[in-house]
Amino acid sequence: MANRILVVEDETSISDFIAINLQYTGYEYKVLADGNEAAIYLEQDHSFDLALLDVMLPGIDGFELMQYLKRYNIPIIYLTAKTDVSSKILGLRGGAEDYISKPFEVLELLVRIEKVLERMGKLNSVLRIKDITIDLEDHTVICGGHEVSLKPLEFDLLVMLVKYKNRTIPRERLLNEIWGVDFIGGTRTVDVHIAQIRKKLNLYEELKSIPKIGYRLEIL
Repeated sequence: MANRILVVEDETSISDFIAINLQYTGYEYKVLADGNEAAIYLEQDHSFDLALLDVMLPGIDGFELMQYLKRYNIPIIYLTAKTDVSSKILGLRGGAEDYISKPFEVLELLVRIEKVLERMGKLNSVLRIKDITIDLEDHTVICGGHEVSLKPLEFDLLVMLVKYKNRTIPRERLLNEIWGVDFIGGTRTVDVHIAQIRKKLNLYEELKSIPKIGYRLEIL
């Protein structure tokens, strides 16, 4: 079952942007634009794994809305233009798991969502694309009903590509995230591992090379 995320944001352009990226990444979501509306909605549906809240909302603000979310043990990440230290301290001391200032990079947001879900023990441990099933806990990959043996770095690389499918990930980011910032080899290492993933999982069509940038796993 996909993780469910509540988004409370009154700027339509931002909430639409967040919703599209949550959908691409495989999350289920509900978008609301008003603090009062969110408080009422939570009384009938509070089966969310995480909430993304703006601070400045119509009705009750994001800080007050936190109290409603805490009743149901829903972790919170604030997304806000209020960048002053006092607001950040208020949010974090009040119980928020993270505080992200606008504007933000979508990949950073997705990574922070994942980290909070993982820390709270709510992260979905099974990923699926096409006929491929990836078990994050057992570190196994099933393709077409058969287990496929991947090396540890190939597995980690595949997981990152699947989690951020349908978006281009630069080679340097893949290298830093999977091999670590202290790795002294070049980005050619990424290319070699990508070639092995394509071959082992028959992802020749879906795993695209983006010239001079990196790779994108395209899944419709």
